[in-house]
Amino acid sequence: MFIKIYNTLVAILYPLVIQGYVKKRKMTGKEDVSRFNERIGKPKKERPAGKLFWLHGASVGESVSMLPLINKILETYEDAHVMVTTGTVTSAAVMQKRLPERAFHQFIPIDNPVFTNRFVKYWQPDAVLWFESEFWPAVLSSIAKRNIPLILINGRISNKTFKRWQQFDFICKELLDCFTMCLGQSEEDAYRLRVLGAKDAICLGNIKYAGLPLPIDEKAKKELTKQIGGRRLWLISSTHDDEEIRIAKAHKKLKKKYPDLLLIVAPRHPNRGEEISELIKKLDLKTALRSKSEKLSKDVDVYIADTIGEMGLWYELAEIVFVGGSLVAHGGQNFIEPSRVRDAVIVGPHMHNFTDAMSRARKADAVIQVEDIEELERVVYELLSNKALLEAKRSLAYNWAMSENKVLDGIIDKIKVFF
Repeated sequence: MFIKIYNTLVAILYPLVIQGYVKKRKMTGKEDVSRFNERIGKPKKERPAGKLFWLHGASVGESVSMLPLINKILETYEDAHVMVTTGTVTSAAVMQKRLPERAFHQFIPIDNPVFTNRFVKYWQPDAVLWFESEFWPAVLSSIAKRNIPLILINGRISNKTFKRWQQFDFICKELLDCFTMCLGQSEEDAYRLRVLGAKDAICLGNIKYAGLPLPIDEKAKKELTKQIGGRRLWLISSTHDDEEIRIAKAHKKLKKKYPDLLLIVAPRHPNRGEEISELIKKLDLKTALRSKSEKLSKDVDVYIADTIGEMGLWYELAEIVFVGGSLVAHGGQNFIEPSRVRDAVIVGPHMHNFTDAMSRARKADAVIQVEDIEELERVVYELLSNKALLEAKRSLAYNWAMSENKVLDGIIDKIKVFF
């Protein structure tokens, strides 16, 4: 009943209210005017022959997290195509650059039943994989009424969302009824989806942990390897304000035991590069800035990697990595990426952004968690001085990261049920 009322109201209000809002979005660059026909369900691109899988995600992060699954689908179904929809201009630009062959991008239609019915009728997808935590009633109902398999992927229900939806459980149940199956990010998410009315909600794992390898510029790698020579090094990545200076002090102490030791700093916000450099120089440590093409000479103590898109390069060069945002109360950054490159991974005490992943990684002894800067210094020294320990920690991290990819096989097995 809710969806029917919603669709009726939206159809009536669109020309009276919503259309004006859409015009403002066009004027402010939030809509791609040249492709706006896609937003009203009138695409110019022809539907490719054969199976068509439709994957939808709203944000850049959700869109990028789709890529491993897109590759897996195309590998499994050699005659299939994948259509990816997003709602923002930024995410569209990112996907246009990164989508593989036999995959293409379209803008999600505005949530008006006139547009969504037209869109679904035109594309006639064989299955829809929904990566969005927001449920659009018109889109979902347009898919469901045609009996197209609709699977929620990586569903996440936060505490706040769960409490809010419980107050409107009749609406939530009607929306969840549109889904053929719901796959939660964690067991807790799957449980909450079931409580809210999902017919078939389970957890196969978190697809965000099954990412593709980060790109590496082989020419840059060769050049930096030559500059580094035989020096030992360690990396601190995705660091936040205050972490760099505290770790630099620990690095200075480590250099008393390993005089040629190099620290690479890849800050979360590269525009802080010069600021970080000035702070570290006050410790009588020599720095070099990647953004200024400064050479990594033998007397450089700290190399600041203040560029965008080169994290894969730094993870490749390092064997020991501390992942930032975890010594401060930020909640941590992605520690799975260096694990996937076979680095020994260290994090601080604040990792609440990755509670589920940290629990599994700790069980596999795949991550080293330290409580403070003193313990970090001690752990780095142990890894530098004990080759067998370093190799063991690198292997444990890598094996765990690879095991996280099993979620892709699980999703494919669920898709195969419908074909």
